[in-house]
Amino acid sequence: MARTVINNIKLGGFVLAGLLFLILTLYMIGRNRNLFGSSFTLKVKVENMQGLKPGNNVRFGGIDVGTVKKINFINDTSMEIVMTIDEMAKSVIHKNAIASIATDGLVGNKVLLINSARKPAALVEDGDELLSSKPIDTDNMLRTFSKTNDDVGFIAENLKTTITRINNSQALWSVLNENGLPQNLKLSAWHVRLAAAKANDMVNDLYTIVHNIKNGGGSLGAILTDTAFAYNLNAAVIKIKMVGDHADTLSQQLSEIAGTMQADMNDGNGIVHALLKDSGIVIKLNKTLDNVEKGTDGFNQDMEALKHNFLLRGYFKNLEKEQKEESKKAQTAVKQ
Repeated sequence: MARTVINNIKLGGFVLAGLLFLILTLYMIGRNRNLFGSSFTLKVKVENMQGLKPGNNVRFGGIDVGTVKKINFINDTSMEIVMTIDEMAKSVIHKNAIASIATDGLVGNKVLLINSARKPAALVEDGDELLSSKPIDTDNMLRTFSKTNDDVGFIAENLKTTITRINNSQALWSVLNENGLPQNLKLSAWHVRLAAAKANDMVNDLYTIVHNIKNGGGSLGAILTDTAFAYNLNAAVIKIKMVGDHADTLSQQLSEIAGTMQADMNDGNGIVHALLKDSGIVIKLNKTLDNVEKGTDGFNQDMEALKHNFLLRGYFKNLEKEQKEESKKAQTAVKQ
């Protein structure tokens, strides 16, 4: 009898302990789900739930402050999320806070994040609707990672093929194993530096020339900057043009004379025809030239005789001295 009472007491204690544990467990779950204690409701509209379900956590600043109570369909492109938020979070969440759907870790459960805006605003009240931001699409991100992985694999395969071809290239390795290659490369680099230095000197000289030209130095600078020189050059060009015009006129006149002479020759008239065709006139002209030449010789002899005449000898000596002095002055002027 006493043993039965003890067993009943033990059974009653075990059942009571189990009930207390069950009550404590339900309380903790209810506290986490905001079933007990003060809470308020917030709403947010989104276009895509991204797998968010009632019962998922709501976080603010990395802390769980509530749960998703239910999801309402508004239309085919918009859905409303109703949240149950702990009353203690009412003092830190503002009306301009932004809600977004995120993942708890890389592939964990979905959570609803509430982020504070930087601009000041009033605190939320029960039933307020928050703004939403477009969530990060994990599926798209994974697809992008998959494509990137394929690209990396393709690049690695091509790189492997390239390295294999390089390793199998005897010509390349023969060039790399050439003992004189470093010396030739150094020599080429030295020539390149020498060419660059010469090019730099040429650029400096060219800059000096251009600078002198701008400042009026040298003949080209005088041409470009001296207005008087430009005026004289313009005048010279005008005179050259005038000479050209006169030359054209003279050429026309000579052409007309040549035409007239040609006509006279063809007609048998004129002096030209007589000189070219009449042999008698040519004989007379030759005799006349002989007579002129003989007269000139006689005149020269008479003049030579007059130079030796005692009456005119002094005059011719003075004249010869003056001619010599003028010749010396001319030579001196040329030397200066």
